[in-house]
Amino acid sequence: MIAVAIADDQALVRAGFAALLEAADDLRLVGEASDGEEAVALARRARPDVVLMDIRMPGVDGIEATRRIVADPDLAGVRVVILTTYELDEYVFEALRAGASGFLTKDVEPDVLRQAVRTVAEGHALLSPSVTRRVVDAFASTSRATPDRSLVEQLSPREQEVLALVAEGLSNQEIAERLHMSPLTAKTHVSRIMQKVGARDRAQLVVVAFQSGLAAT
Repeated sequence: MIAVAIADDQALVRAGFAALLEAADDLRLVGEASDGEEAVALARRARPDVVLMDIRMPGVDGIEATRRIVADPDLAGVRVVILTTYELDEYVFEALRAGASGFLTKDVEPDVLRQAVRTVAEGHALLSPSVTRRVVDAFASTSRATPDRSLVEQLSPREQEVLALVAEGLSNQEIAERLHMSPLTAKTHVSRIMQKVGARDRAQLVVVAFQSGLAAT
């Protein structure tokens, strides 16, 4: 069973998502929170596999709550999926930077929601190639920050190539084909990059690629 918690300040939204989750035999709702502070406390108490976290909540918002959960070593197994009204919400990138494993819009189809929870619980990022591209473009058009190359200086040239392709949304298989290597070698490169830069999943690798200037714009 995959344990799921929901954090949203609207009771009707929480009830709707709860009903969708409980319709699946392999998903179990372990609690609800109405703001970020409650969400962090719930995560510490119930240790869910996945937290569905609204961005905009009173008091402690979803971004800060995500940051606190990710920073807690006792919650290393907890993954956060951000809930947003708009796919290109201005705070989505900041949520990914804070450690979210991906995001969903609140009008997500029931089957897509349930499969998304399973995907994140397995340790994968919830960023499809098309969505990743839009996040890249949105960040590139609004960010004025100077790229921080120190984030990737420890990576070999080949690892930097792989990281740039991860930021494009390519799978390990597609990276292998692009760079003429085996899928296992591509997977090994991705795993080593995660270790070197301290990323929890591919979503955070995308963030690193942005911040370092490796992501194509």
